[in-house]
Amino acid sequence: MSREEPPPAQQTRHRPSTPDHPPGPLPGPPSRTSPAQRPATAPGKPHPATRPHIAALDVIRGFALCGILPANVKPIAHMAGTGAAAQPVVTASQDGAWLDLGLFVDQRFFPIFSLLFGIGFSLLLDSAGDRVPRPRLLLLRRLLALLAIGLAHMLLLWRGDILTVYAVVGLLVLLPSTWLPRRAVAGLAAVLIVLPPVLGSNGVPLVPGLFLLGSALTRYAVVQRIERSARVPAVLGLVFATGAVPAVWLQIESGAAGADGFSSWFALAGLLMAGAYVCALLLLLRTPLRPVLQGIFTPLGRMALTNYLSATVLVLIATRLVGGSPDGWSSATVLLISGAVLVPQWLVSTLWLRRYRQGPLEWLWRWATWLSRPPLRRSP
Repeated sequence: MSREEPPPAQQTRHRPSTPDHPPGPLPGPPSRTSPAQRPATAPGKPHPATRPHIAALDVIRGFALCGILPANVKPIAHMAGTGAAAQPVVTASQDGAWLDLGLFVDQRFFPIFSLLFGIGFSLLLDSAGDRVPRPRLLLLRRLLALLAIGLAHMLLLWRGDILTVYAVVGLLVLLPSTWLPRRAVAGLAAVLIVLPPVLGSNGVPLVPGLFLLGSALTRYAVVQRIERSARVPAVLGLVFATGAVPAVWLQIESGAAGADGFSSWFALAGLLMAGAYVCALLLLLRTPLRPVLQGIFTPLGRMALTNYLSATVLVLIATRLVGGSPDGWSSATVLLISGAVLVPQWLVSTLWLRRYRQGPLEWLWRWATWLSRPPLRRSP
């Protein structure tokens, strides 16, 4: 579960991705100079970015937002005030209900958000290194501000909040990793992604590895080149889809049998399907459908933090209107509630961004990050 105009994915097109939305760096290999060694301009004050924005990140973030909401509707509706903040979004159901909608959404979009957060963090570090003498202090403030937002969300509305987890993992793993060479970050990412499924875990235990993977992809300049080639996402998408088919089948079989391996196959299937979704979206962005996809997903993605938090309130309202036990809701009911949340959010986001540079919570988060009030209204 986020730009510095990147959370968050700059003018200041920098904003999250429950996201973080940092400014996009220049294409090409990353600078060998440490961010802390680069000359700073206007210390502590954000200014218009000179680097091209990576538009695909907003589309992917908005797409992930649309996918993660159906997975969260029932947990939110349960008013998970007594549940653990780190509990998995879904577990095997006795009646097999998770075989329908859950097969396509549960654990499939959460990895995308986690990856985007790592990407946004590293893009912002790279950008902040050109602006302030101590960019890591700026990122520390950003994570602490996210922690405060997440704790408020968790304590007041929903114990399943992921922002708190993102902030804590960011402080303990992502920020310290900025002192490591990119080769070490990539190696740690691989280990921390493989380890949870091997140990029979899914959900939150995958966050550190996905954060580091996003950081490594940025530091190797892979993210900056994601829209330059159709071959790479096509090949990777085929690999992910091919691997996802047996993983999903094994998830179904182990879940139906109540086998111990359910969590492992659940995690693996989620990772592979998330990769396939992202690759398919990148390929579609190279077709005539690109304007349509941008029109649908970009407004939601640019205001991912605002939309993620407001969705909790809207789902709680919808729960009272629908009534009944959330456990008894059909997939159609879940999709109907999701649509009733996402359509107004898309409309508000689209209209808001015509007049303002970023969403209201993204703007406050950026203010807390830079300790300087950024402009909100667009220039006439």
